Amino acid sequence: MTDLKRFVIILVIMGIGLVITACSGESAPAPEENNGPQVAELTDEARACVECHATETTGIVADWDGSRHAAEAVSCIDCHQVEADSPMALSGVEGHEDLTVAVSMLVSPAACNECHEEQVAQFDASGHYRAGLQVFAKDSMQTLIHVHEGQNHPELSSASDETGCMQCHGIVFKIDESGHPTPNTYPSSGMGNVYPDGDVGNCAVCHTRHSFEIAEARKPEACASCHLGPDHPDIEIYENSKHGQIFATEGEDWIWDSAPGEWEPGDYRAPTCATCHMSGIGELETTHNITERLYWNLWAPLSTMRDSTDVMSGALGDGEAGRELMKTVCGECHSTTLSEGFFESGDKAIRLYNEAYFIPAEEMRAELATLGLLKENPWKDEFQITYYYLWHHEGRRARQGALMGGPDWAHWHGFFELQQDLYKMEDIYNLRIETGEIEQ
Repeated sequence: MTDLKRFVIILVIMGIGLVITACSGESAPAPEENNGPQVAELTDEARACVECHATETTGIVADWDGSRHAAEAVSCIDCHQVEADSPMALSGVEGHEDLTVAVSMLVSPAACNECHEEQVAQFDASGHYRAGLQVFAKDSMQTLIHVHEGQNHPELSSASDETGCMQCHGIVFKIDESGHPTPNTYPSSGMGNVYPDGDVGNCAVCHTRHSFEIAEARKPEACASCHLGPDHPDIEIYENSKHGQIFATEGEDWIWDSAPGEWEPGDYRAPTCATCHMSGIGELETTHNITERLYWNLWAPLSTMRDSTDVMSGALGDGEAGRELMKTVCGECHSTTLSEGFFESGDKAIRLYNEAYFIPAEEMRAELATLGLLKENPWKDEFQITYYYLWHHEGRRARQGALMGGPDWAHWHGFFELQQDLYKMEDIYNLRIETGEIEQ
């Protein structure tokens, strides 16, 4: 058969197919009609909120409409309604004149507690609870923010706090006469926000509003917006680890939406932050107490085993119990030999930092302070600046890299830089002790 004949036959067959389709009277299915948000099960008041905000703040309603909340008929009113005398209640707000209930723009964990009581209680017992409170309480931190970073500017000294610190740690919300949060305290995506009703926390940091997806909170990116950077590069450490390598190559194909307590190996091939610190895995229950499975405090100047029940203490937790819980997590994928060897090496790194770096550095600093050989402004004093970097930057990187499997951060960004800090401090210390003066 020639190519020409073959081409003609193909055209004839295609033509017959078109005729049959046309004569059948069938047409392609019409696209499904979008009937708007899921409001059928809502009260009239709640439906009015959704329908109004669908035109005013489309993205918010779109997020809510695809959420578990919408499927369960949990609406705007359920989360935003407050008592009429609440300090957060909106008043005199255009567009809300017909509301028969008081509503607040801010939603504190007290609203989440109505349905998620256990999770809120676990959060309240964790280190996340004090994220904002510890910054507000530290004179040294407030001095750094306002005096040094803010340069005592009469109007702008809080700018670095508003755009930096509070976006992770949290803020004490202030309210204007209409019930809206003030511009210098809002917006804040901080974990430890303090609300006008006294409540503390921010569930929406990990389960971002208004979809509040469990899958989002399980991915490492949920932690990455705060746990990164030169002082605690946890997401960079994760990416440097074998766990992070596996996630980077295939993680988007894993199963992320299993029910709480049922998200187990098999849904994923490597853990994320949430797996180790929060998830129900093996015999462990799901927890929102991210401190529960920890042995060391890895962010303080000196690492100590956790042994405190005070939520405001850096030593919050039960270190020995926490280590056993974390070994249980490891045991779901690894042998006992691997887990024991990993923790033994990690603990040695913590002790090396404590004993060979921080303690000698602190001894030098304390002696210079006693002798009056430190500058009043620590940020103009090379000794004190290096001391700060030793524990707050290089020291944290070395410790966290060691116990989260990030070798480059434990070594090159950690101990390699730590020894340079220590030698520099020793030179400055020896010069000041020898001369009895602060070098210019």
